[in-house]
Amino acid sequence: QVQLVESGGGLVQAGGSLRLSCAASGRTFSDYGMGWFRQGPGKERALVAAINWSGVNTYYADSVKGRFTIYRDNSKSTVYLQMNSLKPEDTAVYYCAAAYAPYAPTWPKTGDFGSWGQGTQVTVSS
Repeated sequence: QVQLVESGGGLVQAGGSLRLSCAASGRTFSDYGMGWFRQGPGKERALVAAINWSGVNTYYADSVKGRFTIYRDNSKSTVYLQMNSLKPEDTAVYYCAAAYAPYAPTWPKTGDFGSWGQGTQVTVSS
């Protein structure tokens, strides 16, 4: 399995920005589609954004479309989530996840992910 370590969470005011990073190790990073999930207080974990192995194809949940950007650097085995115009409802634990999908043309779907990071807390104050 690929190992994933997230970083970059923290406390930010509404309207602010944060960039989450997820460093992968243990496997060939470009063999994996990647995703970011979040779980807010009292809510189920949900897919926020996903990206295919090459970075060409991406998916965003409607709630973050136009504010969040997922991208990856395969040379650094890292996937990022740039979060702008943050809202209090973005408060959650954010998890990085990996789905083994070499050369897949599209992003992984929710049920495809098999490896998870430990999560990083993002808190947006109003």
